[in-house]
Amino acid sequence: MKTNRRRFISTTLAGGMAAALPISSFGSAITTKSGTNPQYPDYNGLNEIEKRPVLKRQLFSSPVIIKSIELLRNGRTFLCRVRSADGAEGISAAHEGLYSHYLIFLSIQRLFIGKDARDLDSLIDHVYILNYRLQGIALGIPTATIEFAILDMLGRIAKKSMGLLIGEIHKPKIEFYLATENRGSTAEETLRVWKPQIEKCKAKEIKIRVGGGNMTNNVDSPPGRTDKLIPLFRKTFGDKMDICADANGSYTVDEAIRVGKLLEQYGIIRYEEPVPYDYYAECKQVADALKVPISGGEQDQSFHQLRWMLVNDGLDIIEPDIFYFGGMIRSMKIARIAEACGGKQCTLHMSPGRLGFLYAFHFTSVLPNGGFRPEFKGFETDVSYECNTGPIKSEDGAVNVPTGPGLGVEIDPDYIKKHQPIQSF
Repeated sequence: MKTNRRRFISTTLAGGMAAALPISSFGSAITTKSGTNPQYPDYNGLNEIEKRPVLKRQLFSSPVIIKSIELLRNGRTFLCRVRSADGAEGISAAHEGLYSHYLIFLSIQRLFIGKDARDLDSLIDHVYILNYRLQGIALGIPTATIEFAILDMLGRIAKKSMGLLIGEIHKPKIEFYLATENRGSTAEETLRVWKPQIEKCKAKEIKIRVGGGNMTNNVDSPPGRTDKLIPLFRKTFGDKMDICADANGSYTVDEAIRVGKLLEQYGIIRYEEPVPYDYYAECKQVADALKVPISGGEQDQSFHQLRWMLVNDGLDIIEPDIFYFGGMIRSMKIARIAEACGGKQCTLHMSPGRLGFLYAFHFTSVLPNGGFRPEFKGFETDVSYECNTGPIKSEDGAVNVPTGPGLGVEIDPDYIKKHQPIQSF
């Protein structure tokens, strides 16, 4: 239920205080200016939170100059390899969507060459400032790919996991929710396909897909599926299973509210993207009409817009995708802003494939306001790797986060050799 609504605070944090205080102290960041309309908050406190560094620069006593950034390609798959002037190396496995956006990678990699990796916060900001006309996933995926390789390199230098470079470990073991698919199939067929997988990984939470998805304007796929799916999954898995629902922007306001009432009837714990993600006023209408918490943020990469949604209770839970949103640093900043907006929670959307689950687990492990489970779509990947700190597998619906340096795994050198460098512009 919505315990955080209308929790605006009366004191703005000064910039110096914001830099020194832990995230739990940011709850007083929103205020209204005296003598003005209280529905327009003063965002100065949130601006200070956004400026606060995420990377622990103090772990590195001397500069780490980035000598080279390579994009390695094998067909439709990509790796990023970063090397420092001192010979340190980091590598990341790119999101599958980089195939559509690798020219943007080649255009922004120069912004990091010759720079001190300890300044990663400001380097990421610089990418977004210089490319302000190029917002969204097309910029986020290349930026995140470079950031993850730099964090892998820095983690190896400091002998710390990626997570410990940006926070403190809150969850060494991550419980996840398993996301089901199968729009276009009947409710019964969806259950038949996904029940064995749910039972195999022993997930304690599942996400069902309601509506037609992809902004289909109330078209169910097939007709009547949603109204059958919700009670069917609850009856099958019982009250001990947490269930959330994702509409992927399927609905108009009235239909979103109708479906939301049905979700409330069957104890669904959150409702993701009930209307198209950039229908901000409409999403707030839905949120105001329902008790089930509304989550979103997967598609939207604007700090300003997401901040407005959090402050004005259009969203109760922020759900960035760390690839789409441009990496862990930007994602941690929007999580801090959510915390400042009355203690709202952050959970991750996870894109399928490659090593996205590892990046998501590292981020979630250090997320102070990660009160909800992150998304998980399985361990299937084309990337050959080995983890020296223990097997990466589901045990009773949870996964141990790798504790080795950087990403915590070693990508097979033979796998890397299959990828050839792409020449930059």
